[in-house]
Amino acid sequence: MNRLRLPDLLRLGAYGLRSRPLRAVLSALGIAIGIAAMTAVVGISASSRADLDRELAALGTNLLTVTPGQTMFGDEAVLPDTAVAMIRRIGPVQSATATGKVASTAVYRTDRIPSGETGGLAVLAAQPDLLATVGASFAHGSWVKPTYPTVVLGATAARRLGDVPAVSIDGRWWTVTGVLKPVPLAPELDTAVLVGWEAAGSYLSFDGHPTTVYTRSADAHVSAVRSVLAPTANPSSPDEVKVSKPSDALAARQATDETFTALLLGLGAVALLVGGIGVANTMVISVLERRSEIGLRRSLGATRGHIRTQFVTESLLLSLLGGAAGVLLGYLVTGLYAVTQTWPTVVPLWALAGGVGATVVIGAIAGLYPAIRAARLAPTEALVVA
Repeated sequence: MNRLRLPDLLRLGAYGLRSRPLRAVLSALGIAIGIAAMTAVVGISASSRADLDRELAALGTNLLTVTPGQTMFGDEAVLPDTAVAMIRRIGPVQSATATGKVASTAVYRTDRIPSGETGGLAVLAAQPDLLATVGASFAHGSWVKPTYPTVVLGATAARRLGDVPAVSIDGRWWTVTGVLKPVPLAPELDTAVLVGWEAAGSYLSFDGHPTTVYTRSADAHVSAVRSVLAPTANPSSPDEVKVSKPSDALAARQATDETFTALLLGLGAVALLVGGIGVANTMVISVLERRSEIGLRRSLGATRGHIRTQFVTESLLLSLLGGAAGVLLGYLVTGLYAVTQTWPTVVPLWALAGGVGATVVIGAIAGLYPAIRAARLAPTEALVVA
């Protein structure tokens, strides 16, 4: 018979692995580690990206912020107190609101704390529609009473101040009415203590100038609105106005994560290379140990092509065993990590198919030299040495 049938070839290849199970498992483990590493890295990166997309879909990418820049002399500029009203007149603008930093004011847990220990918290006057515009929500509590000495704490501010019913600002006690959850698109609010716009003017001598204006626009007109925000907010000095898109910062964070993903993929490729060398080493040793089998099969009529095909098949089966285990392990690791981060579990199909494809390539390369070496053994030489 000049050609082995596929079922016979698979049985023959599997026999070679079953005869040395521990060595086969250890060699397959090297492949599995490399494939699992690469699958998990791709899966975790894809899951993180899916979570970011979900987060942006919920928060929206149409939020723009306007802040004062610098004057031509290098001093900090000031936005006019009419900036918010002017911005609201832009046609595609759906909402506009603002916060204003209350200068020379600090907040304390108690009135016994030294004045220098501010904890890095800012006191911001806030307009009533702030939370709806920036997409913020309460961890607990409710919004401030606009004309009374009440405050809402950002997520970080609440952790630093602790669970207190009131805080001290300029020697006056302000009642805490609520605590916010973290605000991804406006992280400056996390370290802020928010007071009502009118209350800030009545009790803290707030000058009424906004320091950050938040605006939502129709999705199709974000770029157009962005181009006119500066001259609208400050017609006399548009060069002293900065306009930004907070969602771009999240996208930049994702780009940074992708750099680390590329690095980890490189490490996974190294692990895969080590696994391939392990398979090649196993197959070379297998050829040396099975010289008598090779000689006997050659003497019974097996051609060099039969021997070569047999050992390549063993190498492919060994690699596929490791590859299948690696893909499964990588998927499980991705799922476990995604669950702990409350992300959706996403493993691209190309990553799974690529893992299996990589094992085929590794198996073919790793088994090629041992297979050629086995096929070159003459029957008499193999039987005499054995």
